[in-house]
Amino acid sequence: MVHEVEARSGSGYLLLVVLLALQILSVAGAVFMPGAMKAIAILAAIVVFICWFGFYMVQPNQGKVLQLFGQYAGTDRNNGLRWANPLYSKKSVSLRVRNFESGRLKVNDSNGNPIEIAAVIVWRVVDTAEAVFEVDDYENYVTIQSEAALRNLATSYPYEHDTDDERLSLRSDSNAIALKLKSEVQDRLQKAGVDVLEARLSHLAYAPEIAQAMLQRQQASAVLAARKIIVQGAVGMVADALDQLKVQGVVELDGERKAAMVSNLLIVLCGDQQAKPVINTGTLYS
Repeated sequence: MVHEVEARSGSGYLLLVVLLALQILSVAGAVFMPGAMKAIAILAAIVVFICWFGFYMVQPNQGKVLQLFGQYAGTDRNNGLRWANPLYSKKSVSLRVRNFESGRLKVNDSNGNPIEIAAVIVWRVVDTAEAVFEVDDYENYVTIQSEAALRNLATSYPYEHDTDDERLSLRSDSNAIALKLKSEVQDRLQKAGVDVLEARLSHLAYAPEIAQAMLQRQQASAVLAARKIIVQGAVGMVADALDQLKVQGVVELDGERKAAMVSNLLIVLCGDQQAKPVINTGTLYS
């Protein structure tokens, strides 16, 4: 693998003054000097003219990858006007932080349910040599590999888990899933000299064809969970009521009366509608 090394270059501001002076002197010598000296001055003027092609600009958060006849010569990250061998070819690589948002991918989760998922990947180039020489087009490589990692993540976890399921879910464990996604994307982009700063899901939903059915399932699960809590609370309240009646000696209840009282209290506490009292003028035994 090719790794980034620092290029040998110099400040262009000093070379600008030097080359300007040499160019004036060489042109003047070619015009005014006689014979063989004129030929030398002309040759010097040509060499100085070629040296002008060694200037280039490096912007903040940018690197210039230098090559000499196809051989990697180094990367220059020094900002400003720079000068290097005029025979070097120079390729600009941005080192700025960039965002990539995938399209909405339709995949099946680990339970086989079709879902729509999308993610935002925040990344930057940290090794310009790997980005340029290890992959053909590092920006396209980031796009394809990020979507591939997102697909693989979506098929490895359920959209949501049941109460007895200890696996991570895409919907409930968003922070843990984001870390998993970042790790998987980073593993795929390591060879391209790219560092993944953040990865998060930007869209997550059931596919339209099953969205309504899954919504009904979620509503039913919520109702069952609420009913379970209500019943547990009602049973505790009834038990407390019977214990207090017994301790305080308010009334003596036989088995049949206790059963009737428990039934009435559970109906009142667990009913969906407000209870309507009924005055009983008789007895349970008549």
